[in-house]
Amino acid sequence: MALTPKQKRFVAEYLVDLNATAAAKRAGYSEKTACEQAARLLANVKVQTAVQEAKQARQERTEITQDMVLREMSKLAFFDIRKMFDKNGKPLDISELDADTAAALVGLDVQDVTDNDGNYVGFVKKYKMADKIRALELLGKHLGAWEPRDKQQTAVEDLTALAEKLRVREDG
Repeated sequence: MALTPKQKRFVAEYLVDLNATAAAKRAGYSEKTACEQAARLLANVKVQTAVQEAKQARQERTEITQDMVLREMSKLAFFDIRKMFDKNGKPLDISELDADTAAALVGLDVQDVTDNDGNYVGFVKKYKMADKIRALELLGKHLGAWEPRDKQQTAVEDLTALAEKLRVREDG
């Protein structure tokens, strides 16, 4: 049996941000029941399969893998600011930065400096770095570093039990 048009829309919307409740609302489910509908949809084997197939297709289209994302996040998390300077403490030109160091930059502002007569004196570079703490936090969450192992297992068991309850309601 195929997905209904609303279920298909939910799958497409779910892939936008992986927020099931928001996806249910955008797919046309009522504001009032979106949360419950989202849980039901995610418990539906056909919807789960469609989500996984859509994720796989997107990954093949974009050629972006979870491993690539984790590698890039690790560059931000483990960036060493000392790599931006030469042995005398002078900032390296951006063209001299290695790939991992350059990956940690999210912005560069170059401003010309003039004297009171308007004569060019030089320039000032302002580097904006990625949020190292946030990258570490996301990696830690991915690895389960912030929760005790028994709590992780309980969360998985709770989700499995909820999915089973919703399946029973749908069938009966």
